[in-house]
Amino acid sequence: MLSTLPAGTGHPSPSATTPDSWWRDAVIYQVYVRSFLDSTGDGIGDLAGVRAGLPYLRKLGVDGIWLSPFYPSPQHDHGYDVADYCGVDPVYGDLDEFDRLVADAHRLGLKLLLDIVPNHCSSEHPWFREALAAEPGSPLRSRFHFAPGRGPEGTQPPNNWRAMFGGPAWSRTTGPDGTPGEWYLHLFTPEQPDWNWRDPAVGVEFERVLRFWLDRGVDGFRIDVAAGLFKHPDLPDSDDPGADERARDSVNQLAWNQPEVHGVWRRWRTVCEEYSARDGRTRLLVGEVSVPTAREHAEYVRPDRLHQAFFFDLLSAPWDADAFRSTITVAMRDIAGTGSTVTWVLNNHDQVRTVTRYAGEPGVEGSGLGAARARAAALLMLALPGAAYVYQGEELGLPEVLDLPDEVLTDPIWHRTGSRKRVRDGCRVPLPWSGHASPFGFSQAEAGAKPWLPQPEWFAEHATDRALADTRSFWHLYREGLQLRRSLPQLGDGTLRWLETPPQVLAIVRGDGLVCAVNFGTEAVPAPVAGTPLLASAPCPDGVLPAATAAWWTSECPAP
Repeated sequence: MLSTLPAGTGHPSPSATTPDSWWRDAVIYQVYVRSFLDSTGDGIGDLAGVRAGLPYLRKLGVDGIWLSPFYPSPQHDHGYDVADYCGVDPVYGDLDEFDRLVADAHRLGLKLLLDIVPNHCSSEHPWFREALAAEPGSPLRSRFHFAPGRGPEGTQPPNNWRAMFGGPAWSRTTGPDGTPGEWYLHLFTPEQPDWNWRDPAVGVEFERVLRFWLDRGVDGFRIDVAAGLFKHPDLPDSDDPGADERARDSVNQLAWNQPEVHGVWRRWRTVCEEYSARDGRTRLLVGEVSVPTAREHAEYVRPDRLHQAFFFDLLSAPWDADAFRSTITVAMRDIAGTGSTVTWVLNNHDQVRTVTRYAGEPGVEGSGLGAARARAAALLMLALPGAAYVYQGEELGLPEVLDLPDEVLTDPIWHRTGSRKRVRDGCRVPLPWSGHASPFGFSQAEAGAKPWLPQPEWFAEHATDRALADTRSFWHLYREGLQLRRSLPQLGDGTLRWLETPPQVLAIVRGDGLVCAVNFGTEAVPAPVAGTPLLASAPCPDGVLPAATAAWWTSECPAP
């Protein structure tokens, strides 16, 4: 083994004194309910379909699932426009079906997390409809951001902010007599008005919602837009009003990451710990936190706030050894140092699928380079200290569907901008389960309803039945990695240290000797460890680490 850099890249974990710390190194599978499995034949996935798929997920080896929103909604943003936070949209089932899902998940040893959306609701939510019907200045309107317009007769929005999904962040109301009225704020679409968390009634209502689902047995919540909620109290103009439309490289600092938001997470943590104290089973809070630096990220995962928050920097890092090393080092220093663990992700329902993203350029994907890199990245993620989230279909090596016709696109980004640049439909196409033609076992073919987004013919190559039968598939790589992660004491929570390596190669040491190495280069290199790998993302001849390949070595434990 090559000489090591000084230990201490990571930080000691306090989990040894925590009776129930399942979340610290859990691997959670993100279920996009609409596209997972359709039990009714209407072309839309549902809760009964999720329940039918639980044995598959248990066999894969994940620790739990996170469900995308299934609440009653007009579906302007596929459930992230919530009309009722304490119900189930009929297209997905009902509360009885949800209760059966919770019971079955727990029977199989799987945790179940819900997606909660506290930054905004649907324009059909009863509170917003009441606010629209109320007079300006009414307490009913203070639950949202209503304001008079600027300019002659208030024809201009109250400020210059732009929406994340394109266009102005304000829409004007119309009074009962047809005359124009005040404006209301929506940082996503006009159908998603932002809550005003400075009104105490909003916080009280959401604590009621948390308790409703905790009483039904859920194990925690993934929190949408967790760095949002509070806006600058004066709602001033932004120096960069188009920041939110660009989204990936900047944000409107007046609308995000306001200091008051941490008070909400303290209160939510108190609610969860109340339930955890009853039975010793931790109720988890994991936030979607998009902030500029890891140090700001760390503020969200203090012991009295969220347990975890997704660290998106690994997802956005280019395929480059130095970029990955810098990202991992900063996360371990700034986030793990809070007493939390880093929550790693490579993909989700808002991103281009990993295989396509790592292909790098059109035409490269056909060479298999994107798939090779995605396999290597998966092994690296599973070897890192902390928790990991896997988006459905990643375990099948699904590429992005890039050629959906304009007429089938449903993403509000497309409808508001006319641009396909950030459209997310391509990663949300329903999963292929079996067979050689659409619906590939996703729906009952005899029912006649087509999947809500069309599946390409080449999905047959990635169907679950084929993946299970092929021991070289993505699915088996994930399963073997998850089995080893569960059985090897070196993996999961804890620390890491780096090995000295050639350029474009990364190698980390976990515990007392497990090594994970990744070759980011285009040529094979000598392996940093002698002998046959315990697990590798591609065939590794003795003493060699091929290009775009990751491998694990240890002499302590046998292969699964």
